[in-house]
Parts: sequence; structure tokens; C-alpha cells
Amino acid sequence: MIRENIEKILKEIPQGVTLVAATKTRSVEEIKQAIECGITDIGENYVQEAEKKFEAIGKSVRWHLIGHLQKNKVKKALKIFDIIETVDSLELAMEISKYAQSFYPVLIEVNSAKEPQKSGVFPEDVETLIEKISK
Repeated sequence: MIRENIEKILKEIPQGVTLVAATKTRSVEEIKQAIECGITDIGENYVQEAEKKFEAIGKSVRWHLIGHLQKNKVKKALKIFDIIETVDSLELAMEISKYAQSFYPVLIEVNSAKEPQKSGVFPEDVETLIEKISK
């Protein structure tokens, strides 16, 4: 089933688009099967769950943190992930910068629906956050 789904999706996406396979709750064996089928990028929600999977899989894929990152987990996250897609504050960006060995790619998480239970910066605050992070 994994093979068929991945092959179908990879055929449908345009060239130049990277598929990030979210692997929350998936086993190492399932992830390895997905990699064998052409998956090159893995997305994980939690640093703790990614640590175990990273030990078994390593850097054979690019790792994306797609869940909220707490400042106290930044050092661990930087050892695993190639990109953090959920930066939502200057404080978090500064913590990443503090421990990153060199340039480190991040994406700003935007809470476009302004849902109070969700992480992310509100749309009207994105530009200001980008300006602050850029400095």
C-alpha cells in the first residue's frame, strides 16, 4: 500500500516540487519502505519521536520539523533536522541562531485562521517578524 500511494503521488506532482512525507506515528520500517520508494524528505512533529527514528535512518533523507518547537528542545532539534518549518517568534529564531553552527534554514509558521489553540504568527505580524529575524 505504501509503495502504490507514493508512486501515485510522485507521478502527480510537478517536477521541482518536493514531497515531504509526514511520518508521525509511523514505524521505522514503514519510513524505510517509503524511502525505498523515492521519498527523500521526512517531516516529523516532535523532536522526541524524531530522535528514535533518526538513530535508525540517519541522514539518508532530509529531515523537516513540521511541529511546534519549544525553545528548550532547539539544541536537540538542530542535531536532527535540516530545516525547521515552524518558527513563530523572534525568541525561537534567536535560540536557533544561538546554537546553529552556520546558516540554518527556517520557515515562518503563519496562523492564517488566527486560531488561539494553534501556533504561528498572525498574518499581519509576519512582515515585522521577518524584519526582526533578518537582523
